[in-house]
Amino acid sequence: MAVHDAMDILNGRWKISIIASLCFSTLRFTDLLREVEGISGKMLSRELKNLEENQLVTRTVLNTKPITVEYELTEYGHTLKEVIESLAKWGHNHRKKITGKL
Repeated sequence: MAVHDAMDILNGRWKISIIASLCFSTLRFTDLLREVEGISGKMLSRELKNLEENQLVTRTVLNTKPITVEYELTEYGHTLKEVIESLAKWGHNHRKKITGKL
């Protein structure tokens, strides 16, 4: 049941990539758009809103001209850092195994 709960929150093509991008720094929307390869602006906006609703990401509007919006992981969102690092390590090893370069 707990795995299903986690998968309900982290499902989809983009959420883990967004969280991984935010693990080490606060990023503006346009920076995230560049970091998360292949995502559209509309989809990024939707995914960020969902991550905010689940208290994993905070959105800060800065009083600049033009207005700047920054995103960062919440303290709760940072609890996923180990999970992301483990997934990255597994993905690296899996790629080596599949390509025969282990």
